[in-house]
Amino acid sequence: MTKFMCRLLETIKIKQGKIYNLSYHQKRFNLAREELLGKRDAVLLVDHIKPPAELFHCTIKCRIIYHEMIEKVEYIAYQPHPVHSLKMINADELNYQYKWENREPLNQLLLKKENCDNILILKNNQMTDTTYSNIIFFDGINWLTPAYPLLKGTKRAQLLNEEKIREEEIKLADLKHFKKAKLINAMLDFENETHVIPIENIIL
Repeated sequence: MTKFMCRLLETIKIKQGKIYNLSYHQKRFNLAREELLGKRDAVLLVDHIKPPAELFHCTIKCRIIYHEMIEKVEYIAYQPHPVHSLKMINADELNYQYKWENREPLNQLLLKKENCDNILILKNNQMTDTTYSNIIFFDGINWLTPAYPLLKGTKRAQLLNEEKIREEEIKLADLKHFKKAKLINAMLDFENETHVIPIENIIL
């Protein structure tokens, strides 16, 4: 099956009826449909999001699976699993520019994590992402995010626009200049403390 035949995915946070970062998800959804499928018709995500009442008081992970049109919407009660260590893995040929439902290439890399909680993927000696999040690094003053991520996440885009983080090329040799790292994605806010990683816990 070619990538153009594979389904795509948006993962959206919902809490007590509030849909988070919807405009960023809509923009990425529109861009993927146009660039991959040539679709420019208006499909509004909000028209397809109807979380069940029994999950109202939960943090909900809403998964919108789509190709030319939205094919499936799932609602899952979300509970983060803390991550405090990362194994660095080289994957120069990996391409995950779009958010595919099929994550098999990432899952195969994850098998190499050894005793760590997840992996940090390197491409051409540049820091990119973990298997399910962007990453930001703290140098004691600023939070920086790799300039060449595997996937340009919606939370990353929001934080860049709000100037809470900034992009910079971050190579393996730069790691020693940072004090800690943090994982961010649609479900993990900038303020989260469950995914803070001491630099010494990012290992080769």
